[in-house]
Amino acid sequence: MMSETIKAGVVGFGLAGQVFHAAVINETPGMEVAAIVERSGKTAAARYPGARIVSSVEEMLQDPSIRLCVVATPNDTHCRIAEQCMRAGRHVVVDKPLALSSADTAALGQVARDAKVVLSAYQNRRWDGDFQTLRELLDSGRIGDPVLFESHFDRFRLEPKPGAWRETEAAGGGILFDLGPHLIDQALCLFGAPTSLWADVRISRPNVEVDDSHDIQLTYEDSPRKELRALRVWLRSTMVAASPGARFTLHGTRATYEKWGLDPQEDALREGARFADHAFGTEAASAWGTLTLPDSSPEVIRTLPGDYRKYYENVRNAICGTAPLEVGVGAAWSVARIIELARESSRTGCRVPVDLSAAATL
Repeated sequence: MMSETIKAGVVGFGLAGQVFHAAVINETPGMEVAAIVERSGKTAAARYPGARIVSSVEEMLQDPSIRLCVVATPNDTHCRIAEQCMRAGRHVVVDKPLALSSADTAALGQVARDAKVVLSAYQNRRWDGDFQTLRELLDSGRIGDPVLFESHFDRFRLEPKPGAWRETEAAGGGILFDLGPHLIDQALCLFGAPTSLWADVRISRPNVEVDDSHDIQLTYEDSPRKELRALRVWLRSTMVAASPGARFTLHGTRATYEKWGLDPQEDALREGARFADHAFGTEAASAWGTLTLPDSSPEVIRTLPGDYRKYYENVRNAICGTAPLEVGVGAAWSVARIIELARESSRTGCRVPVDLSAAATL
């Protein structure tokens, strides 16, 4: 039993605030949504009658019982709000990306250290069931040494959403800032830092002002891990995929793992499902991936259940001092730096070296 309850204030009550944060926090043992900053609309009070609904961050921070602030606002506001909350002595979770540059990410990390608070980027996709399954297979050795990994996060929408901030450059929109952080973070979790990368970041649709497609190749030819030196990693996203690519394809020296479809948690949460519901986070057998060895039929691999609460359980434990933070500033900085280098490579058409050693100091 938890000795204390971490009261959280959620800043922003759009899709991210409602589905990925408030709904998860309220079902994480030892945590509760105690305040919501909702500047427009009146949906928060109906969904969370026990929470205090306020119209500004300043008003939320007047409540000394709020220990954790969750920033679920447009990307260009992340830095300002996160810094404001940390300087007020609050722990902070920021929806990815933590900031729009590696320099700003590092600066926020310094504010967190000075204030002696926890600062984390929300990387819930580490707790997707398919990613947990892939990680377990890789660790088991059944795939062998990884040689080629391809990760897709595709959508299909030809027309930009009217008024959507993710469709604007000024607000830090674009698919590289939206879906790229998940793909990059997962690759770094699996294989560590690459030694170089090449990227093509582009606009594929008419009447769009921000990138809506990207292909990033990470290489490991000079990796200190000998088993990775032949590895090539492709991270791909596009808004123009009527038939999305496989979520994961990993070829190794012993076998190939292939997985289609997306983790079911997001759709379930959008529909109002609860983690306590029967089979929540459990994927239908028809969506399970396959492991194929040479000269043998594919073996169906049951997808492990996903659970986004594990992210917030770790944040809770880090705040209470009982566990190290899993998604720290160093991880967020590495993602931001890869995004910067991907844009540089796309602009110049050249492969660029990657040095993520500074992450260890953050």
